[in-house]
Amino acid sequence: MINNQQHRLADLNARVKEDLSCLNFPPTNWSMLVTTEEGHPVSDVVVIGGGMCGLVAWHALARAGIVNMRIVDRAAKGFEGPWLTYARMETLRSPKTLLGPALGVASLSFRAWYTALYGEAKWEELFRIPRPMWMEYLKWYREIMAIPVENDTDVTRILPRPDGLLELTIGNGTEPPIFTRKLVLATGRDGLGEPTIPNFVKGMKRLESWAHSADDIDFERLKGKRIIVIGVGASAVDNAAEALEQGAGEVRLLARRKEMPTINKLMGIGSYGVTAGFAQISPEWRWRLMDYAAKQQTPAPHNSTLRVSQHPNGYFHFDCGIRSMKEEGGEVVITTINGRIFRTDFVILGTGFSIDPMSRNELAPYQDRIACWEDRYTPPPGEGNAELGRFPWLNDDFSFTEQEVGTAPWLRDIHCFNYAASVSVGKVSGDIPAISEGALWLARGVAASLFVRDIDYHWEALLAYEKPELDGTEWSDADAPAPVQKTA
Repeated sequence: MINNQQHRLADLNARVKEDLSCLNFPPTNWSMLVTTEEGHPVSDVVVIGGGMCGLVAWHALARAGIVNMRIVDRAAKGFEGPWLTYARMETLRSPKTLLGPALGVASLSFRAWYTALYGEAKWEELFRIPRPMWMEYLKWYREIMAIPVENDTDVTRILPRPDGLLELTIGNGTEPPIFTRKLVLATGRDGLGEPTIPNFVKGMKRLESWAHSADDIDFERLKGKRIIVIGVGASAVDNAAEALEQGAGEVRLLARRKEMPTINKLMGIGSYGVTAGFAQISPEWRWRLMDYAAKQQTPAPHNSTLRVSQHPNGYFHFDCGIRSMKEEGGEVVITTINGRIFRTDFVILGTGFSIDPMSRNELAPYQDRIACWEDRYTPPPGEGNAELGRFPWLNDDFSFTEQEVGTAPWLRDIHCFNYAASVSVGKVSGDIPAISEGALWLARGVAASLFVRDIDYHWEALLAYEKPELDGTEWSDADAPAPVQKTA
């Protein structure tokens, strides 16, 4: 069986290489070579993030002929993104048929990879993609595309230079910096924000009394314990299920809503039209759509919710907004707004992520110069949403804009290719369904910007180009005088 899989995968790998060759990949670099005053090489683009978004961004940029490029990730190889770290769902939410990062190359799709390994019959039986398997696919994608991710490389500061370049500090600054003309933040769900930590846990011991769903939680330590999970969204439900499956004594999910959300509203208009048109509609419509969807709340998937309810010691409690939480006598005491009291051994916050440029230390000291939606748009009564207001106001190439024009021009060279772009351009840079579309937009925008910046260079190249198409033997001038015949 293993040998058959290896042969089929080898055949698929050969097919990928042939498909890429037919697409003229890799192309020839067309941009000008730049160095710093100190003689250091300069990348045209650096991509921060070697997960799904970073891989497809690199692929799209490379296909656009941007060859002078680097891609870095702070995680160890094979642990980029959430898939093997804090993501705890059994399967992806997305249908198995979505094309994801394939970028229009059929042989690069998850289906092509899966059927090469397991066959068409297994594909037909597959309900949804198991989470660890998605990571295996991304590893293969990275390998077959030869994407040179530099792992264990943590960018801690992004600074503009007087020469127009961006200088990236690595770690504590003891390693050589990276210089680039363009920067892509392919940094995932929390790429321009941080986990949402409610005030009611402040002063309590993190990882002893509580943890966020994005933390590295030691579920082994929680065997036999009472667990409270705050929230009933996907991350809350998945963490509750993980705790139950690993032997928790009981798990109770507390939701401030009076009933479980059941409808994923954005599915009601899901189409290529939304993907292509969202960034083209007015700010009023973009805000209205995103505000409505956020306030309706996306429910946890059907199978994820069943993971909890199939356990007799898993409980859902509604209308339980938190009034206070404190450590007392070796346990955590929770009082809800309606006066109910819960006692527990450990609390998991399924409270998601907040987007806010001010939370990102690598963007100091100019975070406050980045324009956000609250700086550009005032929603009408009934549509106020402070969380959406902190999303960045982006150009259509995902680049940041300035709050005050002329005060931070380098922001146009930082492209926010992560979840934070969703209010400006739609969900094309964080989720599987439209990630390839977003990557193509990104590549087109970055390429256009580099060309415009280097127009003098391209003008000189045009003037200097003298490779003849014709050598003079292909025609004759009918009006030219006949050649004089020499006499002996």
